Amino acid sequence: MMGAEFVPLSLPPMLIGTFAAIACALPGNFLLLRRQALIGDAISHVVLPGIVAAFLLTGMVSTWPMMLGAMAAAVLAVLLIETIRRLGKIEPGAAMGVIFTSMFAGGVLLLEMTDTSAVHLDVQHALYGNLESLIWLDATGWSSLLDPDALRYLPAELPRMAITLVVVALFIAAIWRPLKISTFDEGFARTLGIPTGLIGMALVTVAAVAAVAAFDAVGSIIVIAMFICPPAAARMMTNRLERQIGWSVVFATISAVLGYVLAGYGPLWLGAQDAVSAAGMIATVSGLILGITALAGPCRTRSGAPEGA
Repeated sequence: MMGAEFVPLSLPPMLIGTFAAIACALPGNFLLLRRQALIGDAISHVVLPGIVAAFLLTGMVSTWPMMLGAMAAAVLAVLLIETIRRLGKIEPGAAMGVIFTSMFAGGVLLLEMTDTSAVHLDVQHALYGNLESLIWLDATGWSSLLDPDALRYLPAELPRMAITLVVVALFIAAIWRPLKISTFDEGFARTLGIPTGLIGMALVTVAAVAAVAAFDAVGSIIVIAMFICPPAAARMMTNRLERQIGWSVVFATISAVLGYVLAGYGPLWLGAQDAVSAAGMIATVSGLILGITALAGPCRTRSGAPEGA
């Protein structure tokens, strides 16, 4: 595809998908090592009722009210999970399962009971997002990347996901050492005076920010897959934390780019007439990458956490 078609039609959604995948994969590495991988799944489900509630309160599809509503729902879910875990004395996975299925079901009921489909807020968009529709109509080719007037009309999701990715990366860089120590040995971290509880909550909050920012564009399917699959695949490739994070970024990027291309052109190559869901294909590619690394990764048979130093 030439630049005149690729830049307006494919470049923005491909970049948005890539930024969303990396933004979710970065905190996903630490959630995975902390055995809290389901937190990403829970967050991607529980933001739905918050988004719907924000729309019902404001009567319009606006980024900041919906992000605030989703953040409130994510924080509420974390508090409820911790409350159920402590009061019911059940294991965290069960508590997460109860909360995220209940809240997601409540969000689906709100969608079905209210007239939100006219503003592209429905169950289908909640699951699959609207990645394919995030095109850049004012672009005429590669030269538009240097045209200030054309750049003004970029899809709003693109700068939002770029900013979110920068925030997530800066957060991990800013608290790298205490986050690493508390992830590998929480007891030792406490003896050093590291506030492990606060760091854990901050990590979950940052993961929620990434999930909320990505939810509207890519839907819950990609968010769930990217929190788990790239970090898990990266874990099969190395026992070094820094390299694991690097591998997870590579796998997230490959999943987003290859998945988007296969969704749009794969069916045509096979003789079909219609494209398939980009979100579904990106998640499928990430799962295939995980399967390949599980079979052939150099560290697939090793146990224990990666080396911290």
